[in-house]
Amino acid sequence: MNPNDPSTLPFLPFALPEIGEDDIAEVVDTLRSGWITTGPKAKRFEADFKAWLGDAGDDTEGLHCIAVNSATAGLHLALEALGIGPGDEVITTTHTFTATAEVVRYLGADVVLVDIDPATLNIAPAQIEAAITPRTRAILPVHYAGLAADMPAILDIAQRHGLKVVEDAAHALPTTSSGRRIGTLASDATVFSFYANKTITTGEGGMLVTRDPALAKRAQIMRLHGMSRDAFDRFTATVPSWYYEIVAPGYKYNLTDIAAALGIHQLKKAHAFAQHRAAIAARYNAAFADLPVITAPEAPAGELHPWHLYVLRLLPEAGITRDTFIERLFALGIGCSVHYIPLHLQPYWRDRYQLRAQDFPASQHAFEQMLSLPVYSRMGQADVDRVIAAVRGLLPR
Repeated sequence: MNPNDPSTLPFLPFALPEIGEDDIAEVVDTLRSGWITTGPKAKRFEADFKAWLGDAGDDTEGLHCIAVNSATAGLHLALEALGIGPGDEVITTTHTFTATAEVVRYLGADVVLVDIDPATLNIAPAQIEAAITPRTRAILPVHYAGLAADMPAILDIAQRHGLKVVEDAAHALPTTSSGRRIGTLASDATVFSFYANKTITTGEGGMLVTRDPALAKRAQIMRLHGMSRDAFDRFTATVPSWYYEIVAPGYKYNLTDIAAALGIHQLKKAHAFAQHRAAIAARYNAAFADLPVITAPEAPAGELHPWHLYVLRLLPEAGITRDTFIERLFALGIGCSVHYIPLHLQPYWRDRYQLRAQDFPASQHAFEQMLSLPVYSRMGQADVDRVIAAVRGLLPR
C-alpha cells in the first residue's frame, strides 16, 4: 500500500459509526438479561437523555423524553398528538430528506414546501411567513447539517400566527440556538435521530422531546399500538397485570432495549464526538479557503454545531460539475454523498403539488453545487489529509 498512490489505499467511506467496548458490553448485558425489547434500558435512556439536555444548565422542568424506533416515527407521533389531519397544512423546507414531509401525508394533511436561506441552507423564516394560509397548523423546521435554524424568528412567527412548531432535529445533537440546547426551546416538540450515520447512534432510533404533558401522553400510547399500558409496565408489575385497553389505533414505534443500550453510552460521548467532527470541519474550511468553492457555514460565535454533515459547494470557476467531481473522488477511494435531492425535484412531491425548480431558487442552486464530504469521529488525521489532498488536487487555485 503506497500512501502516495490513492489507488492502493482502502476505500474511505462517507460515514462510519464509532462503537466502543462500553457500547458492546451494554448490549451484551441486555442480551443476557432476557429483556431485549422495550424495557428498563429504554427507560434509562429516556431518563439519561433528559439529564443530558440539562447538563449545560438549560431548563428541563416538565420535559418528557420518549424513545422511539426512528426520528420519522417521532415526527409522526408529534404531529398526530397535535391533531394534525385532513385539511391542515404544515410548512417545511424543500431541502430535506423525504421523511420530514412524508409524516404530514401519513395524517392526510398537506405539505407546503418553502425555500432556504442560501447562506445557512436552513429554512428561510421570511418564506415561512409568506406561505401561511388559513389552513396552516404547524411549522416543521430542520436544523440542516446540525446548524440551528433561525429559531427565534420561527418561534416568533408561530406565536403571532397561532401555529405549532415541531423541530426536526435529526442532525442537531448537540446543537444550540441562542445559547440553549436544541430540545429545550419553546417548540411544541423536538425529534432527534439515532440512525447509523448520525452524531450518536442506536442503529435505528429516535427521541421525541416535549414539555406538553398531553402530547407526551398521547405519543406514549400511540407508540405501542394505542395500548393503555406499555409492555414494560405490564410485564414487570408485582401483581397480575395482564389486562390492557386499546384506546386508539396506534403504531409500532417503540425502541428496543438492545438499541437503547447503545444509546446510553453513545450519549455520554456525544460532546467528544462533536468536538472531533468540529476539528475536521475546521481543517476543511481552512484547507479549502483558497479554492473556488463555498465552504460549509459555521455556527455563530458561542453556539454549538455538531457537524453531522460537511457540505461543500462548487463555484462555476471550479471548472467541473458536481457529478463529475463526486465520480473523481470515488475513483480516488473517497466516499461522499449529496444532501439532499430537494423534495421539489422528487416525483411524488413535484407531481402532487405541481412544484417547479424556479420556485425554489436557493435550494435548487445549492443542490446543483453541493456534495457532502466524510466527517465522522472515527476519521484519523491521515484520513482528513487524504480528503483534503483529493479535493485540492481536483480543483484549480
